Amino acid sequence: MESIVGSSTEIKQRYFTGSSVYTQQSRCSLAERLNMNETNSQAQWITQQIMAEMAKSHPESASPSRAISDSAQPALMVPVGISNRHVHLSREDMDILFGYGSSLTRMKAVKQPGQFAAAETVTIKGPKKAIENVRILGPLRSETQVEISIADGFVLGVQAPIKMSGDLVGSSPIEIMGPKGSVTKDGGVIVAWRHIHIPCDMAAQYGLTDGQEVSVQTEGHRAGIMQRIAVRATQASVLEMHVDVEEANAYGLTNGSLVKVIG
Repeated sequence: MESIVGSSTEIKQRYFTGSSVYTQQSRCSLAERLNMNETNSQAQWITQQIMAEMAKSHPESASPSRAISDSAQPALMVPVGISNRHVHLSREDMDILFGYGSSLTRMKAVKQPGQFAAAETVTIKGPKKAIENVRILGPLRSETQVEISIADGFVLGVQAPIKMSGDLVGSSPIEIMGPKGSVTKDGGVIVAWRHIHIPCDMAAQYGLTDGQEVSVQTEGHRAGIMQRIAVRATQASVLEMHVDVEEANAYGLTNGSLVKVIG
């Protein structure tokens, strides 16, 4: 396993979104200033549905009210979402790969509001080999980003650093090929740092802050404690922990599995 790139202090203090840096306060207040009421309502509705489902199978965890340090309050149970390799494209690279003015075809919504899996796929090519049919996730971003697993890195012949999404400093180069053309990127390939998406109000209820690192307890035949999970608190977030396929397999997790935040 490669060592994590970047200090935990840096991760706790800031996140990178494209070329801009946002603090915890700005991440949680920016949505309000941009009048994202509709998106926030959608996120709250989805979170309520998740909490309702959790209440059926884990009644003791369904009513968050105090900080996680309070032993009398129910534990925060978080559903798992497993991320396979995928690509986020910029407008410029989308034009090159799929033709000028092309747009992504929404195939399936993902849990985080506004995001979706597109019907379009690309081939990513490293010094050793290529991997075909890599799914694109929408919407388009300001910078192209490729998220892979460590095993994918061995296949491609790249040493992708473990970093938060959007932090592309020191990321690995890659060639991306589409039906209309190809682009060679000097960077952009990362292994995504595992993280928990959580609405700001729920984070406050549990005493969690944006950028904080927590640990979770998993259950089952491969039960264990997973550490160094970054908290990503935004107004539009839906409660979910994102891990890659390798992490999920190591702990015997599937989509929808529940893990317990233990501090």
